[in-house]
Amino acid sequence: MKPIIHTKKQLALLGLVALSLVLVPELAHAGLDDSLRNIQHRLTDVILPILAVIGMAIAAISFFTGHPNAKTHVTYAVLGCVFGFGAQAIVNFIAQAVH
Repeated sequence: MKPIIHTKKQLALLGLVALSLVLVPELAHAGLDDSLRNIQHRLTDVILPILAVIGMAIAAISFFTGHPNAKTHVTYAVLGCVFGFGAQAIVNFIAQAVH
């Protein structure tokens, strides 16, 4: 059986590679302002909702397998979904408050 640390490192590396493939092309073909807006768009409209859904799936698996902390996992997953799907509204709210 592989140690859990080894698999988490692989998952983190895979996530970094995927994130770089999603974000880096935008930096090469546009100005700084456009690049930052595109990165914000990709983060708030693509990556955060995907992570929120993955978290909800993991929490559901934890709940159905009877893990002792399943209710906590579901609570954190719901909060992750709220932030993942509502991230654009949160960013817009902060941007309006600053200006």
